[in-house]
Amino acid sequence: MTEVVVTLDLDGVTEKAGLMDRAARALALPGWFGRNWDALADSLGDHTVWPEEAVERGLLIVVRNWRPYAEACPEEWRIAQEVFAEAADHTPALSVALALGGSS
Repeated sequence: MTEVVVTLDLDGVTEKAGLMDRAARALALPGWFGRNWDALADSLGDHTVWPEEAVERGLLIVVRNWRPYAEACPEEWRIAQEVFAEAADHTPALSVALALGGSS
């Protein structure tokens, strides 16, 4: 059984609020999602807010079009990468991949 793939598309995102909004939308996070780094880390590691089918199959988050954000906000992007990496390290059913290609 293959894992559930969710695309986190950062096209046009140039600040943290945009990244949090896109993450909330892509992952269908609940309304109480705090839109900060701790809340994102908690949500990534919390199976109860994942898509239902991902609980059994695992979750792969593919981050696309991240380079402009990384260039505009290098410190925030460093934190985002740490949050993604730590969540994946602590949650065996979670993987996060950075897409290296373009938007096609």
